[in-house]
Amino acid sequence: MPRPSCLILTHRVPLPPNRGDRIRTSNFLRHIAQRADVWLGCLADEPVSDQTWKTLQTLCHRVAIVPVEPRLRWLRAGTSFLSGGTISEGAFRSPRLQHIVSEWTSQKQFDSALCSSSALAPYLQTSKLKQTPRFVDLIDVDSEKWFDYAQASGFLKRGIFQREGTRLRKLESSITDWASGITVVSEPEAEIYHSFRPDGPLRAIPNGVDVDYFSPESTESDAGGTSASSQSGCVFVGALDYKPNIDGIVWFARTVWPEILRQCPWQTLKIVGREPVPDVVKLNGIPGVEVVGTVPDVRPYLSQAAVVVVPLHIARGVQNKVLEALAMAKAVVASPDPLVGLRVEDGVHLFKAVAPQEWVSCVTRLLGDEPLRRDVGIAGQAYVTAHHRWEQCLEPLMDFLQLRDKVNSPRGARCSSTENVTTEEMSVPPGEAT
Repeated sequence: MPRPSCLILTHRVPLPPNRGDRIRTSNFLRHIAQRADVWLGCLADEPVSDQTWKTLQTLCHRVAIVPVEPRLRWLRAGTSFLSGGTISEGAFRSPRLQHIVSEWTSQKQFDSALCSSSALAPYLQTSKLKQTPRFVDLIDVDSEKWFDYAQASGFLKRGIFQREGTRLRKLESSITDWASGITVVSEPEAEIYHSFRPDGPLRAIPNGVDVDYFSPESTESDAGGTSASSQSGCVFVGALDYKPNIDGIVWFARTVWPEILRQCPWQTLKIVGREPVPDVVKLNGIPGVEVVGTVPDVRPYLSQAAVVVVPLHIARGVQNKVLEALAMAKAVVASPDPLVGLRVEDGVHLFKAVAPQEWVSCVTRLLGDEPLRRDVGIAGQAYVTAHHRWEQCLEPLMDFLQLRDKVNSPRGARCSSTENVTTEEMSVPPGEAT
């Protein structure tokens, strides 16, 4: 029996998995590619390395990466908004990617089609895909995020964010009218969607974590390992050009950290993540704070820290930063919002904190109590191992995409030959990697 074919469209190149959406799309891609021939089309907002190209060509039957110039992206986003559409649709609109989808669907009758986020849903509404089961991975219900932004913003931004949320909700609701299925990252996100579209064909596919890669043992060979007694200070890990992360860590560093440092003057707060914006870089001026920025591997920083902090006031879905810290058996203190999609118990698997004094109390207690840190870390690691291994989380995916009955048996990813990736589809020629 021939392998089924699946068209996958993503709003960013799925590799490397160095931010939340990429972690999810890369694991979806790998899982599907084991069982189907994948035709992958994606947008690129940064250079693509040789290694990324080679990996994608190994996983996929065809690959097309379309670069998006930042100024043109925001011009399209603004034009879309001013003409009654959404910022999100405009930001990810690409005539080139639309042409590639049209070309591929003229050549091939796909067994299934999947796109990441509501902003890419219009690409699947071509007449050539009407007979193909089409699926949209919303990940989070993004309209709710924009409503959250509106509540947390001043007058001018509040109006823009509220309007974007309203328009995006209309787009999200309309997907049910034509899609065979919608996936989200958690049951709470599914409940939000069903609150405005009860008949939505919805399935929660939670985020997972590679518990072997993110494990306490994974960094033991680095500098002789890091014992519990030698761990110190706090660490925050997350993309530092993403608004919820920026707002959260700036609030923590300026409002909470000074009191923690007063009580524990020997401790440090390390802020780790890609592309720190100026507001984050300025935190270097606060005593005890070090903005590390982009690193090739976050695990050593997680391993060396005594406490991982996740102070997010706006967070949707299941946060990979929480799963990764728990998998490494770290003591975690988090705001309630990043934990909504998890079935963790406060004081057992981690600690929750809301008000500044709660944060100070939880963090200083953990910094001063090594046995407590160890017990909480072990419980958190056991939780993610039981409930959030990627292979477990993705098990229902093939059935939902209507590909299971078309598959003889799972096998390794199909290697594509060089002719499967045509010259005009290669936005970054080999040798121009960064």
